Amino acid sequence: MSDPTPVIDDLRAESGELDLIVAGLAPEAWALDTPAARWSIAHQIAHLAWTDHSALLAVTDQDGFRTLVEQALAAPESFVDAGAREGAALPPADVLARWRAGRAALEEALRAAPPGARFPWYGPAMSAASMATGRLMETWAHGQDVADALGVVRAPTDRLRHVAHIGVRARDFAFAARSLPVPAGPFRVELTLPGGGLWVSGPEDAVQRVTGPALDFCLLVTQRAHRADLAVTAVGPGADRWLDIAQSFAGPPGPGRPPRGGTR
Repeated sequence: MSDPTPVIDDLRAESGELDLIVAGLAPEAWALDTPAARWSIAHQIAHLAWTDHSALLAVTDQDGFRTLVEQALAAPESFVDAGAREGAALPPADVLARWRAGRAALEEALRAAPPGARFPWYGPAMSAASMATGRLMETWAHGQDVADALGVVRAPTDRLRHVAHIGVRARDFAFAARSLPVPAGPFRVELTLPGGGLWVSGPEDAVQRVTGPALDFCLLVTQRAHRADLAVTAVGPGADRWLDIAQSFAGPPGPGRPPRGGTR
């Protein structure tokens, strides 16, 4: 079993970086549109607060979390948007306070989780380390939307290895979500981290291969940029198809982002 402490520490750092971006915004700036259709900056932070609360329930109140799952099953296409919309209707100071309180409570609960414990989620059950990794991926991805709305360029960090990990783990899901056959055989993924190190997954002799900067791969699997605008390359038909449909998040396939130069 993996020690969740390092990824929980990285989740805290990732959240803190985004907090610095939004904490000083004027109230009217929270209404700025982000690249996500119909989502403002307030929607983005409200969504993070909402999902942190869901994760907290999964860790500390599984009956309460089951109620959330029932609500999601009753309205699968609108459940997430409704949560963001409800939170975004609050004054910006309240949205920020709710996010801060929720993520602090979740961090405390994850650090206190018994070794080996697993918690329910909207997909497979998660360990504390997996839950923290998922929250970091979402925080980074929605933080990218906020940064894009504000014209802020964030310095990438080696915390991207956690996002890459989820993106690779979700490979088969991306095919299944589109009712496509999952390619047979292992994939090799080699990504250059911002600090210069190499993050790898899969056997070295795998025929299907993906290479490129970790930042570009993470933008791809979180669907924050179009493949045509990224320096991620594939060898093998399965790997090539994957890069067209990759998603690191649960749920139905997302629309992705259009290429900056128009239709690919």
